Amino acid sequence: MKFLAISGSARRASTNTAMLYALQSAAGSTYAVSIYDRVGELPVFSPDLEENPPREVAALARAIADADGLILASPEYIRSIPGGLKNAIDWLVSRNEVIGKPIVLAHASHRGDDMLQQLRVVLATLSDRFNEQLFLRLHLMKLSPDEVAAYLSEPRHQEEMRRFLDAFANYCAAA
Repeated sequence: MKFLAISGSARRASTNTAMLYALQSAAGSTYAVSIYDRVGELPVFSPDLEENPPREVAALARAIADADGLILASPEYIRSIPGGLKNAIDWLVSRNEVIGKPIVLAHASHRGDDMLQQLRVVLATLSDRFNEQLFLRLHLMKLSPDEVAAYLSEPRHQEEMRRFLDAFANYCAAA
C-alpha cells in the first residue's frame, strides 16, 4: 500500500512535515509513505494553465495518481488553511487524480480547529473518499524537528502512528 503524505507547510522546520517523516519511519516496510513537502514551490494557480500545467503541478498530480491514499498534515495560519496548501488544492480541483482518492488528516498541534474544519469541508468537496473520522493528532507545537523525531520515536507514539496507518490501509482497501 502506497501513501502520499502532503505537508501543507512551506516552512523547512515545520512540525507537521517532521511528523510526516516520523510517520514514514513508523511505517517501516509495511507501507510505502512518500512525503511531498514542496507546496511553497508550486506556482500560483491559474485556470489558464490547467490544460498544460507547470511541471511542478504535473509532478504532484503524478504522485497523487500513484498513491493508494493521501495523508494531509497542515499548520493553521491566522485560523485558516495556509495559502500554499490551498493553492495546491486549487490546482487539483479540476483534475481526475484526486477524485475518489482516500484522504485523511494528521495534525501536529493541540490547536488549529478552525483551519481543520475548513480543510474538512474542502476535502469532502474534493473527494467522496475523505474520511473525517480517521484523524491523527499529535501535540508537537513549538518542538524542533529533532525534538519531534525523538518524541515520536517513543514506543507509544510509534504504536499510535502504526495504528493510524493500519486503519487508513483498511479504509483504502475497502474501496
